[in-house]
Amino acid sequence: MADFKYKSAAQPQTGVRAREMDEGLRSYMLGVYNYMALGVAFTAIVSLFMASNPALMAAVALGPMKWVLFIGILGLGWFAPRLIFGGSAVMAHGAYWTYAGLWGLLISPMIAYFMGIDGGQLIIRALGITAITFGATSLAGYITKRDLSGFGTFFLMATIGLIIAMIANVIFFQSVGMSLVVSCLVVLVFSGITAYETQIIKQMYVTGEGGTALRQKSIFGAFMLYGSFITLFIHILNILGIMNSD
Repeated sequence: MADFKYKSAAQPQTGVRAREMDEGLRSYMLGVYNYMALGVAFTAIVSLFMASNPALMAAVALGPMKWVLFIGILGLGWFAPRLIFGGSAVMAHGAYWTYAGLWGLLISPMIAYFMGIDGGQLIIRALGITAITFGATSLAGYITKRDLSGFGTFFLMATIGLIIAMIANVIFFQSVGMSLVVSCLVVLVFSGITAYETQIIKQMYVTGEGGTALRQKSIFGAFMLYGSFITLFIHILNILGIMNSD
């Protein structure tokens, strides 16, 4: 989850202005989801390419290098607002596609593993469940009238706690049971984060800035939702893999 808080100062609109706002908002949100979908597709391409080249994958995504990728992803997630809003649209695109590419590199061993088990059937199932979960929670965040901004601190603290738990399990415990519990908690937390982020993205449009600023908002919105989608996918796939192994 990107470290970003946003408050809408927009006033209610009526008449023609309200219709224009609704049409513009739908177009803007469609652009956000399109960017996000392209990012997921790019990640899939990178992951499949790496999975089909075991030697390259071993050199880039296994051993100590996986921690470099992990730190790079966390760093980009943390500094995303500055990178995307502090520079040009080119820099915003660069940050987004680098983020999606790093994720593709990092998860390629996981993708290769599950492709070797059943030819990718679990991956397809996980992707379907992720799409349904993401779609439902994002829609809830879009249509709800409740202000979700108060959950921001909780989601940030929960995310930090889950990252610490995952790292501790990988390094010290290496427990399948703990991995399952953490993945279930991640799915619950990031389902809520998806709704929260969708509301933030919607509010960003209502401030009324256009041009380059609006394009940067679309990219940043895609950046946030992409991170939640890929996180949900990884942990849903992990849950299915553990359950399938029993």
